[in-house]
Amino acid sequence: MVTLGTLLERLDALSLDVGCRPEMRIESITSDSREVVKGALFIAVKGYMTDGHSFIGDAVARGAAVVVCEELSGSSDDGVLYIVVPDSRRAMAQIAKAFYNDVSDRLRIIGVTGTNGKTTTARLMTTMMNDCGIKTGYIGTGLALAGEETIPLERTTPEAEELHRLFFMMAERGCKAVVMEVSSHALVLQRTYGIVFTGAVFTNLTQDHLDFHHTMEEYAAAKCMLFGAVAPGGYVVVNADDPWAELMERNRGSARLYCCTVGNRKFACNEGKEIRAVVIEADLQRTQVEVEVDGRSYNGIFKLPGLYNVMNMLEVFASGVAMGLQPEQVIRRLSSVSPVEGRMEMVRDATGDFCAVVDYAHTPDALEKVIEALNDLKPEEAELIVVFGCGGNRDRKKRPKMGEIASGGAGRIVITSDNPRDEDPASIMDHIAEGISSASYMRFSDRAEAIRCGVNLMKKGDILLVAGKGHETYQESAGSRKYFSDRETVKGALLTRNKNCKGVE
Repeated sequence: MVTLGTLLERLDALSLDVGCRPEMRIESITSDSREVVKGALFIAVKGYMTDGHSFIGDAVARGAAVVVCEELSGSSDDGVLYIVVPDSRRAMAQIAKAFYNDVSDRLRIIGVTGTNGKTTTARLMTTMMNDCGIKTGYIGTGLALAGEETIPLERTTPEAEELHRLFFMMAERGCKAVVMEVSSHALVLQRTYGIVFTGAVFTNLTQDHLDFHHTMEEYAAAKCMLFGAVAPGGYVVVNADDPWAELMERNRGSARLYCCTVGNRKFACNEGKEIRAVVIEADLQRTQVEVEVDGRSYNGIFKLPGLYNVMNMLEVFASGVAMGLQPEQVIRRLSSVSPVEGRMEMVRDATGDFCAVVDYAHTPDALEKVIEALNDLKPEEAELIVVFGCGGNRDRKKRPKMGEIASGGAGRIVITSDNPRDEDPASIMDHIAEGISSASYMRFSDRAEAIRCGVNLMKKGDILLVAGKGHETYQESAGSRKYFSDRETVKGALLTRNKNCKGVE
């Protein structure tokens, strides 16, 4: 609880329509009128679906003492203090930081951004840092981790008020650092405004969210905002194998640069430190690599397959080195880290003859990478079967591209629903099918039926990829969410297929 005067000091140009009482104690802050309690400060934020200004009356009725808004409407003689600001979203970030006593300035905050790999990289980094003795919280896809507590999240990067509350909670539980996924939406919508990052990691940039950003250039510009928020003397880690890496580097200010590359190609990191990984041996269970930095080599065995996962691990390694940890210590800890749920997660039947992979791949690039990885690792005579769909109310241009990618890499394809939201699942599948040319395919609107079909298509040694939902435990359709788990559905289908099986790993 802080005084109104403390909060007002942080705001950009503002106007007050009635007398201000700087000594007023603010009990809570929120942008959700349903959460308003007596004495709260309510921030009216304009969104894409709803406008918070429409709920000012509700907030006042619930006891809001102060309303921050971009415009006044109706009477203001209700005893409530109205503060008019040019940008409610920026004001929310400024107010939230001050309300929680600038706790973010006392934490080492590492932001991870990119189209794919954010969750794997951020979760692995959190585990590595905790194992190395730095108590670290996590904020990202689906959840936040604060000490022993798990907090469900609706957004990858929460709104500013929730974000700073999580920082405060983590600091109270003894965290010294926080690793957080930073989405392009969050950057554009200023959820992270005012946060000074100790480090930032760029995983990659491929087509996604063009319903929001419209062009790849706009999408890239949004990602660049993170690197401009890194503290002087902080660090930036980039996937130097990605063509957008140079743009991210140019926006890092005076931060130290670490360039990561995987493979044997000729590469030069002109300004920063080069960190290279070469794959020695790989199978579906693990990847053995040699990592080179500062003229020395370190061997590690990671519990994830695929070159893209080697890059994720390498960026975590680079981040650890950038924070002053010993390379030997970091690679040793990474070798013992378990895979993240829903990311190249293996599900086998009890006999070991049938293997399915559940993965969150829901963009063209992610689907292509996981298909390539599995084709490289499967037995030569085996077939790769792919079950996937595309989300509704999102970028439609990627749907035929994903169909084309599956067509080029899978032996058999089953297309299905993946959070159709307000769209007709059949229409979404039609868009996907436009890109399918070389492979035969089947289609089922019912995702469980599609997964069962994929399992039944498998022969001994084949691999089934169920892509798109990964860790998610819901299916969103026609305005409602119902419980659904790819992993549980795969397990059930494998058990049904092999009735003599005693269990599934």
